[in-house]
Amino acid sequence: MIHTVKYGETLYQIARDYRTPMISIIRANPGMNPDRIYPGQSLVIPGFPNPDSIPFRIEVSINERGLRLFKNGVLQKQYPIGVGRILHHTPVGNFIIINKAPNPGGPYGTMWMSLSKEHYGIHGTNDPASIGRAVSRGCIRMYNRDVEELASIIPIGTRVLIRP
Repeated sequence: MIHTVKYGETLYQIARDYRTPMISIIRANPGMNPDRIYPGQSLVIPGFPNPDSIPFRIEVSINERGLRLFKNGVLQKQYPIGVGRILHHTPVGNFIIINKAPNPGGPYGTMWMSLSKEHYGIHGTNDPASIGRAVSRGCIRMYNRDVEELASIIPIGTRVLIRP
């Protein structure tokens, strides 16, 4: 998996976002100066498949409160979602799914899928009335049956594009 460094990112935060030890990233990028990463730099993140090898991708529209699943560029399914509220916006950008955890408990419903941004994910909910609204702390909420279906289809490494 290749990560392109964005303005303001640090190697420490990139390691946290991918839940990968910093030393593993340093070893996977021989010749890199860990004290001087720069925007636009490509870093190998070990342990994840190349997202280009995965036929699936997810597109999230915050304003439309919708998640779309594509396979080989063809729309497969659309799902309603809940998004972040004021002061807890859903992050915009390109991410990947880095892990899945069934039955995480509490407000996360029956499935949690971590994004490659620390503290954010796509998950179910114990409050189905929140779907379609801006009420989360930045995560993408789905009906439990929908997030379970999605998690059963997509592999780790699936690209997730979140746009306004």
